[in-house]
Amino acid sequence: MRILGIDPGSVQTGFGIIEEKDGALVFLDCGVIRTSGTLPISYRLKRLYHGLNRIIESKRPDVVSLENIFIARNVSSAFKLGHARGAAILAAVNYGLEVFDYTPAEVKKAVAGFGRADKEQVQKMVKSLLALPYLPDPYDASDALAIAICHSQSRMMRRNLKAVTLKNQNERCRHGRDLPKE
Repeated sequence: MRILGIDPGSVQTGFGIIEEKDGALVFLDCGVIRTSGTLPISYRLKRLYHGLNRIIESKRPDVVSLENIFIARNVSSAFKLGHARGAAILAAVNYGLEVFDYTPAEVKKAVAGFGRADKEQVQKMVKSLLALPYLPDPYDASDALAIAICHSQSRMMRRNLKAVTLKNQNERCRHGRDLPKE
């Protein structure tokens, strides 16, 4: 499973690509798509959209994971972030990719074990979890990798819970419980 994590932003959007291989997470790529804050938002979104299209075409992810919008004090910033998320979702959906959302706290907890970890702690844990020889930089790129890692861990947890649930259902049926009444 190849996962593209995206940390959306109206000026700088981080991306990180990992792959689940033989039970391990493998780093494939990370970076940022930069736009100028002086450009109108419509041009920045176009640049973001086309940049993500190029990444999706070249890296061929199976799914996309995005950071969800957090409540911002600055309403204008929240709207711009929402627009950037929309451009990212549109790029993913145009390639038939399923999109998964995670809150910043979920991502931090999955990667650093603490939902209020700072960016430096997340960056160091991403380096460790992916066995990288260097800290992924800038923070937007390491955050995007963290979002991809969060999706991988969430997917693994859902798979394990499903297996346990099926096992429990089979056990109950084998012992005569939950059988239909005649």
